[in-house]
Amino acid sequence: QTRSLLGVFEEDAAAISNYINQLFQAMHRVYDAQNELSAATHLTSKLLKEYEKQHFPLGGDDEVMTSTLQQFSKVIDESCHAVLSTQLADAMMFPITQFKERDLKEILTLKEVFQIASNDHDAAITRYSRLSKRRENEKIKAEVTEDVYTSRKKQHQTMMHYFCALNTLQYKKKIAMLEPLLGYMQAQISFFKMGSENLSEQLEEFLTNIGTSVQNVRREMECEIENMQQTIEDLEVASDPLYLPDPDPTKFPVHRNLTRKAGYLNARNKTGLVSSIWERQFYFTQGGNLMSQARGDVAGGLVMDIDNCSVMAVDCEDRRYCFQITSFDGKKSSILQAESKKDYEEWICTINNISKQIYLSENPEEIAARINQSALEAVTPSPSFQQRHESIRPLVQSRPTAAHTSSTGSVGSESATLSALSLDSLVAPDTPIQFDIISPVSEDLPGQAKSSGQAGRRANPFGESGGSKSETEDSILHQLFIVRFLGSMAVKSDESPDVVYETMRQILAARAIHNIFRMTESHLLVTCDCLKLIDPQTQVTRLRFPLPNVVLYATHQENKRLFGFVLKTSGGRVDNRQTSICYIFESNNEGEKICDSVGLAKQIALHAELDRKASEKAKEIERVREKQQKELSKQKQIEKDLEEQSRLIAASSRSNPSGGEGHFVVLSSSQSEDSDLGEDGKKKKEYET
Repeated sequence: QTRSLLGVFEEDAAAISNYINQLFQAMHRVYDAQNELSAATHLTSKLLKEYEKQHFPLGGDDEVMTSTLQQFSKVIDESCHAVLSTQLADAMMFPITQFKERDLKEILTLKEVFQIASNDHDAAITRYSRLSKRRENEKIKAEVTEDVYTSRKKQHQTMMHYFCALNTLQYKKKIAMLEPLLGYMQAQISFFKMGSENLSEQLEEFLTNIGTSVQNVRREMECEIENMQQTIEDLEVASDPLYLPDPDPTKFPVHRNLTRKAGYLNARNKTGLVSSIWERQFYFTQGGNLMSQARGDVAGGLVMDIDNCSVMAVDCEDRRYCFQITSFDGKKSSILQAESKKDYEEWICTINNISKQIYLSENPEEIAARINQSALEAVTPSPSFQQRHESIRPLVQSRPTAAHTSSTGSVGSESATLSALSLDSLVAPDTPIQFDIISPVSEDLPGQAKSSGQAGRRANPFGESGGSKSETEDSILHQLFIVRFLGSMAVKSDESPDVVYETMRQILAARAIHNIFRMTESHLLVTCDCLKLIDPQTQVTRLRFPLPNVVLYATHQENKRLFGFVLKTSGGRVDNRQTSICYIFESNNEGEKICDSVGLAKQIALHAELDRKASEKAKEIERVREKQQKELSKQKQIEKDLEEQSRLIAASSRSNPSGGEGHFVVLSSSQSEDSDLGEDGKKKKEYET
């Protein structure tokens, strides 16, 4: 927009210069030859009449100027025929000559200076873009940065003064056109002394008004110049941090929710089999397209359709802030370089946001799925569940998030774990990479065969079923994400997130080497029991990952769209050892959110397991307590029976004193031996008594 506006201003300045030159030539003919004065005044009057036919792109008050010049043209053509050379030189030729020689030349000079400053700035930016990322030299970097700062500041200052001169030209144009005409008329009046005869009071009033108008325009111009100078000073102070090629991120944060972006990028163009050049052009997004416009072009051209495209960071020719945009079909890709880290991240986020919006807006089924996903993400555990486990939630919450909260560096950087473990100990070299979705071995859990048999049945991603009970129906967590499968490979370790980072690096490198850009899109359903990959068209479950077997998960440290997890499986047992497979996916800016959902699912599963164990323990305690209660009741019943028998024996002894003692001894002996005989034993003893 700025360049288009500048083009309009420059076109207007050229039109003014052309018109002033014609007017100057006409007035100069009046000054040069007294004999041709009549023809010259007639030509001047003609040019004034043709003012309304001239095209000035910024002509704001053309109607007022046209009517004023029409009135002047009538007076000049009818009453003016000769002018003294001195009066014409002082009153008519001097203002227009000064405007032509000073003001118009100033515009041309500032235009050349601005062009030189722009070229110097481009050269400084080119040198800065060529700074090596691997072999950084602080001295060279400081020199190049200072060069960019100086050239950018010079370009900005020159641009502001150039724009100020272009704005001022609109006022000077009026003054340069009206003052010579006013001087011409005053010279005519004073020289011929024909004011009382030829010039009426109405014309005098008109000339007085024109003189007042010229003074008002001059005062307005001076006020505008003062305001523009103050604006220039304020802009210089406010724009000083922006002169640096890579501004401070704390002062200028990255905007990650942009849907429109424009700015200069370096584009890599191949010139041969192994050679390439970098061209700096202006890039901007328009609808679902990425456009570019070279300097001097009237309009931008289409670079790529970013509908459902993919973008990722790449290392290219030892340059910083490079990223690659690949079309959906993988047939077209562009490698671009941003000027700063802020622009680099904003371009990647903007293209991701545009691709995501277009993708969701083109398919009505996916719009409904997105709405349902938002509703499902609002599902949280019941209050009673939270209240029961609020005390142990912080303890458990720290465990699953440890894998994906430590992502602060790049994939190629060495972490604390990699300092002790080599990359070969994480991922074995020459390990085959699987780029297609293949179902994992289904022998990990006893019920896996049953679930695999149901894989062909149409599944509802939200855990609801019509007539049959779904295996995830009882789960209190259902979250759905749109993901694209990048690849999977076997890994040696599952103890560090560096395994996921290294797997991402190898899979992305393999895709770039073999030109594999096609990715299978699926819906990832996260529940408390498992992770499911569902076909978005047929709603058929492609893959099922049991949640207990997901032992590690992490997002990419720089590109948060990439995430992966390690799955332990017994399907590929070698020497009775379990194997671990790392799966890598790309999401729509939701990598961390997916890992958080998996962590929440594992927390809920852990809480459920703790609940189950606590319930089983409570039931066991209740069973022991019931058994003890039964034993106690039995003992009390025996004691009660003994008391009853003792009472009967005592009554019998009183009624038969002679044999009471012998019978008492026998009964006591038999009672002690048969205390556990039950009801029949008690009746037998009563009969004997």
